[in-house]
Amino acid sequence: MFFWDYTFFILIPPLLFALYAQQKVKSTYRMFSKKLASSRISGAEVARQILSSSGISDVTVEKTPGNLTDHYDPRKKVLRLSEGVYSSSSLAALGIAAHETGHAIQHHREYFPLQLRNAIYPVASLGSSLAFPLFFVGFIFSRQGPSILMDIGILLFAGAVVFSVLTLPVEFNASRRALALLGEGRYLKKDELYGARKVLLAAALTYVAATAMAAIQLLRLILLRGSRR
Repeated sequence: MFFWDYTFFILIPPLLFALYAQQKVKSTYRMFSKKLASSRISGAEVARQILSSSGISDVTVEKTPGNLTDHYDPRKKVLRLSEGVYSSSSLAALGIAAHETGHAIQHHREYFPLQLRNAIYPVASLGSSLAFPLFFVGFIFSRQGPSILMDIGILLFAGAVVFSVLTLPVEFNASRRALALLGEGRYLKKDELYGARKVLLAAALTYVAATAMAAIQLLRLILLRGSRR
């Protein structure tokens, strides 16, 4: 069976890295969600105040179900904070709320990496869903070398990899903005910023791990294509 080829082994390092990143973000969030900021301001209040001070009046802040489900929706201009962030005054909550607000600021100020990432999102979304089925159909039925379906699958998945790579500067920039805004607005003291920074660094690891996995998956497809020569 081709599913048990040697290329599976190159997926092990990024898979282990991804598992580590997921565990790291959960444990770090759990640790700093127990430490309250001296300002006692909630995540929702921080988000609203930062939006206001940044001259953004058309973004609403809402509570969303789940744990670590925080995100900014640029289409509806809604900043959604999870239950553990919205009403909490913990260092973790303020860091996450400020980070998501950073995305709203990026959108408002037309941050180029974000615009570029959003522009290729349709291709990346299509690529991530169709790339593997197309590639492996072509792989199964190819006998005299690589098939056109394999090449299309690789190109589609390459778009998904580019999207993942572009996500990194967007996320890193949002975190830098968050820490600067939390300090400048005195929402967190200098020694408290350490906790927020640890949470955001742990979260960033998950994006790095996802990008590494995507890149190795692309390499695997290329190697499998080469095996059909």
